[in-house]
Amino acid sequence: MKSKTMEKRRLGRTGIEVSVLGYGASELGQNRIALKSVGSILESALDAGLNLIDTAACYGNSEELIGRAVGHRRKDFYLLTKCGHGSGLPYADWTPALVEASIDRSLKRLRTDYLDVVQLHSCSEGLLRQGELISALQRGRDKGKLRYLGYSGDGDAALYAVQCGAFDTLQISVSIADQEAIELVLPLARARDVGVIAKRPIANAAWLGESWWSLGSYSRPYRMRLRKLNYDFLRSEPDKAVETALRFTLSVPGVLTAIVGTTKPGRWEHNAALLAAGPLSDSSFEAIRAQWRSVSESDWVGLE
Repeated sequence: MKSKTMEKRRLGRTGIEVSVLGYGASELGQNRIALKSVGSILESALDAGLNLIDTAACYGNSEELIGRAVGHRRKDFYLLTKCGHGSGLPYADWTPALVEASIDRSLKRLRTDYLDVVQLHSCSEGLLRQGELISALQRGRDKGKLRYLGYSGDGDAALYAVQCGAFDTLQISVSIADQEAIELVLPLARARDVGVIAKRPIANAAWLGESWWSLGSYSRPYRMRLRKLNYDFLRSEPDKAVETALRFTLSVPGVLTAIVGTTKPGRWEHNAALLAAGPLSDSSFEAIRAQWRSVSESDWVGLE
């Protein structure tokens, strides 16, 4: 898994070197993208240096599409999926039986005999504390079905996931519009060497020109927040604004990789090129943080 054009960072105590920009596959299944287009998107991204693909059992047929499109290139990338709810399997959500069955189904769908990380998908703190779901993941690891345990979520549940010591990776919301984690969770994650993966790192580009009613469930609160935050750089041309937003997320201490999704061939490479300038300057980064501290409201919590 050697880099071609993309910087790599060590994903915490897993020790694996992941591309600083990963591919988030939720849109593939939710938008019913044709297999040929999926192949074009993923093959070109892999050729450009991507080595991290993130999906979930509940992302429509995303897992099947990935398996069919790039299963033959399994050695070229690290594969992450999620489980716990919305599965379509004949088991109750958030039970050990569901977790174990979901892992087996993901292996089949993704056409692989192991998963690099399986993440509990927005599991509540209460369920985490019971320990049964964590034990189900550990059994999968012990059987060689997965290499590392991950948690995907936000807020106090994410904080407990780091505190409990069971998880090797954490996928959490970090962006110009979603900064709760920067103080609540990331310092401890860094101290514990948990590999942090930022989701929605450009806040769904919610400041761009779609009508309010066409925005999704994440984009609407992000747009509302961004109107109040009123960052100067969002008034620049779109690519420059996206570049600043993405570079901000990847400049946050503790963030090792950022997951971006697209259904457009060539778009991942375009986003990757925006990182050529490297991290934001200290002054630019602190200006965004200062604006957040000044404007953010108590209910601006991480969006799971």
